[in-house]
Amino acid sequence: MAAAAAAISVPCSSFGTSGVERAVQCRPSGSITIPSKCLLRRTSLESARRCESKRGAKTSRSQLTVVGSSAQPRVYQVTEQLVDEVRNRLEKEQGDLRVGKNGRDDPALISWFLKDRKLDVEATVAKLTRALQWRKEFGVDQITEDFIAAAAAKGEAYLHTHKDKKGRPTIVVVAKKHFPAENSKFETEKLCVALIERGVDQLPEGEDKLLGIFDLRGFTSKNADWKFVRFLVDVFYEYYPKRLGEVLFIDAPFIFSAGWNTFKPLLGSYAQLVRFCSVSEIGEYFTPDTMPEDLKS
Repeated sequence: MAAAAAAISVPCSSFGTSGVERAVQCRPSGSITIPSKCLLRRTSLESARRCESKRGAKTSRSQLTVVGSSAQPRVYQVTEQLVDEVRNRLEKEQGDLRVGKNGRDDPALISWFLKDRKLDVEATVAKLTRALQWRKEFGVDQITEDFIAAAAAKGEAYLHTHKDKKGRPTIVVVAKKHFPAENSKFETEKLCVALIERGVDQLPEGEDKLLGIFDLRGFTSKNADWKFVRFLVDVFYEYYPKRLGEVLFIDAPFIFSAGWNTFKPLLGSYAQLVRFCSVSEIGEYFTPDTMPEDLKS
């Protein structure tokens, strides 16, 4: 720590060059100086956004390690000590929550939320607690094939049998088959969560995000369901953070675009994941053999 606690210095090799603002500069000695005002991008290093003096307590920030180069995305190294710290906190404070896979002691789940919260233990415990409580209340682990069979049979959403060229499991929503006035909101939401769960379970080694496709061909006002879109955004942000890599809106008609322009500001950074494209451009994401059948032009 520099004089008067003006900065925090860590090795330059711990940071990818794309993850730090101009306020963070490498010294000739091979270290990086982080000013006490914590001038870091919100999406880059959230755990360092508040100064130690404001927290008034010890944190695990000294263990924060970011590895990578300018050509690679930054990677937050989760240590066993951090996982244990979160696990012990949850056991002490939320002992009634389930254990096992996707439970309060699941090291993979804890590690993912630590990465999402930039290794900030306090923020990880808070967000993971909300996620685990939601899983319990929503009944995520009780969703069976039989339970969602009726909703799945309508064909309004499905998990594609093939991954895209990047290895991402793909969830396809066929908008023209979705009728919110006729469908059960409860069943639609259950189906949505079940598909996300399956997609996450199918993530290959080295890939951690899903691809979402909204087939908007034939979309009319009867298919519009912005409350459901809001539900999806909340689910991905709160309970499956950073699992959504990209969303494709296929052949969106004007009636959809008008509603989207109104709704878009409410999505925050998630709106940046959206790409409007035509069905003919799906070939950028799949080979002819792996492309969804109903999207082959």
